[in-house]
Amino acid sequence: AGLSSQGIVRVRFDGSTATEVGRIDLGVRIREIEQGPDGAIWVLEDGANGRLRRLDPD
Repeated sequence: AGLSSQGIVRVRFDGSTATEVGRIDLGVRIREIEQGPDGAIWVLEDGANGRLRRLDPD
């Protein structure tokens, strides 16, 4: 995730190689991402009107 990408990139690591395996476009700048103990992803949007969003694992 990054401020300019406006989304989350899922990456698979295999030894010293990293490969993109998915992308979630949120359409807003992301300030921070954390994973909860239940596997949910918590996303804090950037800006004065930024929201805290919960993304449930599927």
